Amino acid sequence: MLLPEWYPQRGILMAWPDQQTDWQENLREAQQCYENIIQTVLSYTNVYLICRKNQDVAHLASDAAFQLFTIEAEYDDTWARDFGPIATQANGEAITYLDFGFNGWGQKFEAANDNLLNVALLKNKVVPNLSDRRQFILEGGSIETDGLGTLLSTTHCLLAPNRNQPMGLAEIEAYLRKSLGINRFLWLTTGYLAGDDTDSHIDTLARFCDEKTIAYVQCNDPKDEHYLALQAMEQELRQFSTATGDPYTLVPLPMATPAYDDVQQRLPATYANFLILNEAVLMPTYGTSTDQQAIKQMKKAFPGKAVIGVNCSALIKQHGSLHCITMQLPQSAP
Repeated sequence: MLLPEWYPQRGILMAWPDQQTDWQENLREAQQCYENIIQTVLSYTNVYLICRKNQDVAHLASDAAFQLFTIEAEYDDTWARDFGPIATQANGEAITYLDFGFNGWGQKFEAANDNLLNVALLKNKVVPNLSDRRQFILEGGSIETDGLGTLLSTTHCLLAPNRNQPMGLAEIEAYLRKSLGINRFLWLTTGYLAGDDTDSHIDTLARFCDEKTIAYVQCNDPKDEHYLALQAMEQELRQFSTATGDPYTLVPLPMATPAYDDVQQRLPATYANFLILNEAVLMPTYGTSTDQQAIKQMKKAFPGKAVIGVNCSALIKQHGSLHCITMQLPQSAP
């Protein structure tokens, strides 16, 4: 069964931005953002950092409570959420890591090296096993689970071109039932963010916080281009029920203050792209007026955890955010 993000973790997987990645134009800004995230994560758990040979990153872990481990490998970019291994567990047995195919979100970007990174993790003993599923394209950011066999996702992404055609929704469901142990599907058919390259990954829109709670992006401004789609998405979420038939507790997150690139194209800023750690939640902020309201709402969704904002303005310039650059690695079963 697919493990939820709040399953006890032994570390977080990331990849270091350098001149050979898409961060070239704002490299120092991006590296500073990564440093902030890595050092914050190291207060709560280990970091497993993919980097190139002879890359000096040891300073990132000075005086840290947890350890920084480095994995030398070649890679195209740094979106660990989408190329990283996906963890499953059957009946309390050993965790199995699945290596699904990653093709740059439907062949939009070069991803040949990224598609091989999980093999490097196996060779470096970051994961103890790896089950090859690369004939099926599946990004970690496209799926959410309650840990009880429920999958939350978007039809726009899972049925997007250049992923798994000619498979239709029924065939995709059958495959995910078998490979991820899914027994219930919650499909969002509406909702999007302008500037998103992923074809509406669920982790930009709506997220499980626990088995009964979903945090989601809400848009209440009729003048905003997202208004109709996100209002429709909100209605879909209200129709969903838990495995026991109860309505979900829905925690609305504010629509982030609009951000634009140099040619005035809107960037996909979202507060839903948060990362759940063992004792804390890291959430992206953008240095805008909506940040504090988002933090307040996130505390409602995670009353037992520290909520820590990290400025991710640099990340949305490459059309992603905090959750997109991280992937949790669960603790081994006792």
